[in-house]
Amino acid sequence: MAEILAVAVQAMATDGVAGMSLSDVARRVGMRPPSLYEYFPSKLAIYDAVFHDGFETLNSVLRAAIPDFENDPIKALRTVHPIFVRWCIENPVQSQLMFWRPVPGFKPSPAAFAPSIEQVGMVRDLLQAAVRMGQLTEGAVTEEGMGLYSFIGSGLITQQLANDPAGGFPDGQYSRLASASLEMWISHYSPADHADRPPTARSTP
Repeated sequence: MAEILAVAVQAMATDGVAGMSLSDVARRVGMRPPSLYEYFPSKLAIYDAVFHDGFETLNSVLRAAIPDFENDPIKALRTVHPIFVRWCIENPVQSQLMFWRPVPGFKPSPAAFAPSIEQVGMVRDLLQAAVRMGQLTEGAVTEEGMGLYSFIGSGLITQQLANDPAGGFPDGQYSRLASASLEMWISHYSPADHADRPPTARSTP
């Protein structure tokens, strides 16, 4: 199954994520198409597995990179954010399935989506630790704060893959801005900066 998925990712890289065909994957693996159905009952099942494995792999990379952040969660955030961006840029097929919706009709199963939820929890834990230590304001862990954090990652990755796919990391046209964009977000929710900032429309009585 692992071999089939690896070959499927290669096929998606060549023909586009939505352009993958089971017959082509079977040919590349060296089996007849009906035999492929013994391992994956449908094309969507392969997408589901790639989605799941992508998040599982990325989560493992992030967990290994997060230092002991009990004393400095912001330092941990500065450590893992560029790693997250780099992994996504270096794994464009998985990233498209994980963060875009390039395949009509594909929706990850609850089991495949579970690692995605886990990743959000990892980030939330890190930000909540920063709030408890006074490094960030409580706004950082609101729906708005989490949304903005998501945008500076996924938006930058999208721009890099769409406009400079060969640029790589860290010298890509957009990927080189990973740390700078994170600092903008940190500054936005910094207690020192927040004290002099006028209230937003949402927070105005």
